[in-house]
Amino acid sequence: MNSCIVKDLYRYEGLRAHNWLVQLKYKFFVPGFTYIYFMRKTQMAKSSIGRFLYLAILRITSYITHIQIPYQTRIGEGFRIVHFGTIVVNPEAVIGRNFNISQGCLIGNAQGNRGGTPTIGDNVCMNANSMIIGGCHIGNHVLIAPGAFVNFDVPDNSIVIGNPGKVIAREESPTNKYIVYPLE
Repeated sequence: MNSCIVKDLYRYEGLRAHNWLVQLKYKFFVPGFTYIYFMRKTQMAKSSIGRFLYLAILRITSYITHIQIPYQTRIGEGFRIVHFGTIVVNPEAVIGRNFNISQGCLIGNAQGNRGGTPTIGDNVCMNANSMIIGGCHIGNHVLIAPGAFVNFDVPDNSIVIGNPGKVIAREESPTNKYIVYPLE
């Protein structure tokens, strides 16, 4: 497996990510990782035929898992889909390393005063049914609580709760408990 894919798998299993049986299990039997695997393979395809084949498999996987993360989306190493289902990400979003996302999440663009697409830092955890919309910047070590709506900039080491979102600043990272097996 490619090193980026192994680093994504490391976020699920730690050092066991190098075991070929673990790799086989996650490729075909863990829906969130299966989607990540085919998304990364589509991104890395060197020929147009290879890209077409991986894109077709990615599309089928999208229908099965209800995950819509286009292969054009720039996501750093250590991407983890914690719970799969109804996840939608805009292809222009930029996401850092060690990113967790759960079911029901949306990362989308907006028009108007807060127009644009989000930029998300490292070690960010997006919990169930949360949304990040518009041209906002989410800092490093940010925890987006379940059901939170974010359309504004969020500083490092923060928690965002509620709809509309409210920022709670912390002295240290609130994501330490949620980002398991982080990449250094």
